[in-house]
Amino acid sequence: DFAILLRAGFDRWSAAKMQLLTALGALLGACFAVCTQSPKGAGETVAWILPFTSGGFLYIALVNVLPDLLEEKNPRYSLSQVCLLCTGIAVMVLLSLTAE
Repeated sequence: DFAILLRAGFDRWSAAKMQLLTALGALLGACFAVCTQSPKGAGETVAWILPFTSGGFLYIALVNVLPDLLEEKNPRYSLSQVCLLCTGIAVMVLLSLTAE
């Protein structure tokens, strides 16, 4: 996220502040979810939220990062980044299969 903010025109300090604000929002959301969720229904909630979370990460990766990779002059660098992106997707799939 920090690199995306830098590419969007933020200076380092502003990007760091925005990243901290985003992290605090995520932390507050996680605390709220833990406090309001009963242990009995936690499995159902995870099964519902996980696809939306992973979809959000895929959206960020594909919309903001992939166009920059397509403009890259070094094909080896672009290939390595695309392979790492696919590895991340594979890890998410493996984790979702083993979580059940």
